Amino acid sequence: MTRERLRLSDFDYPLPKELIAQYPCPRRQDSRLLVLERAKKKITHRRFSDIVNYLSPGDCLILNNTRVVRARMMGKRVRFHSASGGGKQEIFLLEELSKDIYRVLGRPARKLTVGTKVLFNNGSISATVLADQGMSKTVKFSANGKVENLWQRLGQVPLPPYIKREPQELDQERYQTVYASQPGATAAPTAGLHFTKELLEAIQGKGINIAYVTLHVSYGTFAPVKSDDITKHRMHREYFILPKKAAQIINATRAKGKKVFAVGTTSLRVVETAAALGETLLKEDSGWTELFIYPPYRFKAANCLLTNFHFPKSTLLMLVSAFAGKELIFKAYQEAIEKKYRLFSYGDAMLII
Repeated sequence: MTRERLRLSDFDYPLPKELIAQYPCPRRQDSRLLVLERAKKKITHRRFSDIVNYLSPGDCLILNNTRVVRARMMGKRVRFHSASGGGKQEIFLLEELSKDIYRVLGRPARKLTVGTKVLFNNGSISATVLADQGMSKTVKFSANGKVENLWQRLGQVPLPPYIKREPQELDQERYQTVYASQPGATAAPTAGLHFTKELLEAIQGKGINIAYVTLHVSYGTFAPVKSDDITKHRMHREYFILPKKAAQIINATRAKGKKVFAVGTTSLRVVETAAALGETLLKEDSGWTELFIYPPYRFKAANCLLTNFHFPKSTLLMLVSAFAGKELIFKAYQEAIEKKYRLFSYGDAMLII
C-alpha cells in the first residue's frame, strides 16, 4: 500500500456501539490485554496485569506524565456586559494562547459571537469572546483570583464525546493516570490508565527503566478526518517535552539492543517527533508537534507499543496501522470485537510487540 492510494474508507470498520466503554473497569489492572506479535502474526488474550511477563530487564517504558485539567465548564451567557440574553453555555478549553487568553470550543457554538460574555460561579469568573473562528473561539478570562485555580475547582472532567453520560466523581481519579504530574491535557493518555502504582513498582523491580515524557493531549485528538485522501489531513498541534533524562534512558536501551515500549500513541508521537530530525540519538527537545503518522512510516525510536483500541477512520487507528501493518491491525480488531473487548478511552488494551 502506498501513500497515494490511502483513502479514509480504508480505515473503516463496523463498530458495535454497545462495546464502547462508558465506565472504567472496576480495577485498572483487570482490563483485558490483546497481545499482537507482529513477526508471528499471533494474537493472544491476557489480563493487563500480565504485561509484566512481556517486559525483560533492561527494557524501558515511555510514559506520558501529562495531567488532565478540568477543561469543561458550564456557565450563563450574557451580551456586551449586560444581564440580558442569558442562556446556558458550555465552554471547553482547547489551548492557552497567552496569559488568561484561551482557544475554546462552545456549545452552542453559534451563540458565542464576538463580545459575548459567559459568567461562571455567580460571576466569580467570566470569559469574553475576542474572536470567532467558527468551531473554535478565542476568549479572555477574568477572575477573582488565578484563572487556573478557579478552572480546576469549578470545571468538570472532559470525558470524550462518545461517553454518553455526565462526569461523575469516579472520573476525577479514573480519567487520570496514577503518574500524572504535568497539568495541561484536555484528554487523557488512555493507554496509561491501566497501570497501578503497585504494577509499576513490580515492573521497575524487574529491572525495567521508565522514561517520562510529556505531551499535553488536546481535545482535537477526537477531531474527525474530513478528507478522503488522508494525506491532505492536518493534525491538531500538541505541546510536548522530551526531557534529557528520558532521552538518555531511551538511547541507552536501544544501544543495548533492548526493547523500547511506548505507552500510548502520545508517548510514541513525542519520541518520533524528536527523532524526525534524523539524528541517531534522541536529544532533549520541546515544542509543538503536528506529526501525522500513517502507513507507510518507518519508526525510529520505539519498537513496541501499548495502546487502547481506536475509533474507525481516526488518525490514531492510522498510526497503529503504520506500526503493526494495516492488515494485521484489522485482524486484531475483528477478533477483539468478536470477543467483546471494551473499546476506546475506558476500554481494554492492546500490546504490539
